Amino acid sequence: MQDILVLYYSHRGSVRALAERIARGIESVPGMQARLRTVPRVSAVCETTAASIPEHGAPYVEAADLAECAGLALGSPVRFGNMAAPMKYFLDGTIAEWHNGTLAGKPACVFTASASPHGGNETTLLSMMLPLLHHGMLLLGLPFTEPDLTTTNGGGTPYGASHVSGGASDPQLGEAESRLAFAQGKRLALLVQKLGAA
Repeated sequence: MQDILVLYYSHRGSVRALAERIARGIESVPGMQARLRTVPRVSAVCETTAASIPEHGAPYVEAADLAECAGLALGSPVRFGNMAAPMKYFLDGTIAEWHNGTLAGKPACVFTASASPHGGNETTLLSMMLPLLHHGMLLLGLPFTEPDLTTTNGGGTPYGASHVSGGASDPQLGEAESRLAFAQGKRLALLVQKLGAA
């Protein structure tokens, strides 16, 4: 089995729902296994520390997860058209992995969620792609051969899967959003499989 890391930060549950659906897509490909991981919140209070194990969801990511993964799906909620601070903080700390080429040549994709359809989904996806390019990763998106991209009233972009939660911050994925997240996970796993066979 090859592990594909699904690394996310989720505040209200929408990004976590996408991560779990992407993981299902990954695991629909024989020989592929999703490894769900998250990052801790960032505190402005220097004395505050988070528990070493999160109360809910996936375990916190470790350096070994990056080294051992055959691919990466990276997710964050939208924060003013950019990734959330906890994900940025984590990525800023991957200098050793950048220096060692730990992620170079591995396939990657990105995903996000916002409260409104114009909340900055696409710019957030692009912001997450930049550090992955610096790491030498091979980025993939969602092609328009996915029919939901042209018909969805919710999330979904060619840059990556997304979810629009609305004013009530509903983490429940719409049907099209769910299918697109699954398709993205499957596409990532198929690329990992092809590269492994090459």
